[in-house]
Amino acid sequence: MRIDVVTLFPDFFTSPLSTSLLGRAIANGIADVILTNPRDFTTDKHHRVDDEPYGGGVGMLMKPEPIFAAVESLPVLPQREIIFLTPQGEPMDQNMFKQLVNLDQLVLICGSYEGIDERVCDHLVTREVSLGDFVLTCGEIAALALINGTVRLLPGTVGKAESLKAESFEDGLLDYPQYTRPREFRGWQVPDVLLSGDHGKIEQWRQAQKLNRTSDRRPDLIDAYYQNTDQNPK
Repeated sequence: MRIDVVTLFPDFFTSPLSTSLLGRAIANGIADVILTNPRDFTTDKHHRVDDEPYGGGVGMLMKPEPIFAAVESLPVLPQREIIFLTPQGEPMDQNMFKQLVNLDQLVLICGSYEGIDERVCDHLVTREVSLGDFVLTCGEIAALALINGTVRLLPGTVGKAESLKAESFEDGLLDYPQYTRPREFRGWQVPDVLLSGDHGKIEQWRQAQKLNRTSDRRPDLIDAYYQNTDQNPK
């Protein structure tokens, strides 16, 4: 997969793209992340990428010309999305990552200042995506989350592909609690069922824990889970 990031701050990505599973995936050619600075496509001597909004208002907006020029300089792969990271977009979730991982190319436009000229959204962007219902200083943070969430699903990124199937949200529920050695720590014991060797009982316990945890922490998810399955919580 090719991921193009249009960003005013390429250095923001240096460490995250070179560490842990994400760094290894890029080093192994599983994903290719290319950083493009729209400032390089300005034509004035001051390399301005922002200007005052028409109609007045606080702050500055990113100009359309450098963004269009930056994106149009990129190769076009058969299946791609041009994504603008914005609080006004659809929230990221696991299902979104599972859709994006099937594409050949992602073009991520990172906003700064008060946002970007609306003509970029109307005539260039194919999808607007949000990290959540809050505002950050820049779109680069959201772009990193999207890159991480998508690349980790590419074959070869995670050592044991089976582990991806037992995570939170994969079946609409949060994950069950997990324990490792020591068996006792400061008087706190590992649940006996996990030491029983009875895989049937362990699986039942884990499923019950997932349902209880999701019900307690994310009632919105548990409602959707019961609506999408034949199970009845009563």
